[in-house]
Amino acid sequence: MPWINDYARSDGTPVKGHVRLPAGARRETTLLGLFVIGAFILGNGTTTAGAGSRTGQELPRPQSSAVYPIKWPAWQNRQASLPQPTVSYPIVFPGTGSGQ
Repeated sequence: MPWINDYARSDGTPVKGHVRLPAGARRETTLLGLFVIGAFILGNGTTTAGAGSRTGQELPRPQSSAVYPIKWPAWQNRQASLPQPTVSYPIVFPGTGSGQ
């Protein structure tokens, strides 16, 4: 959608700057806007807080029950395992003089 700057027509009539919309864009934009507004209105219908809720009653806030830092007692005195080789046979690498 290009912006058209101010200009004067060949007969001298001044024209203010404006947006030049493609054909049908105004109708499509209006329909999209109405759809969004309708979805917003229908999506925010009446909701209930629960079985015994009354109008104007404030909902309870969730509270954290976690205690940080989290400790794992079984892991406190555990020693780290030593690395184990993945192969048990020797790997022979070719020398640098092999030309590869």
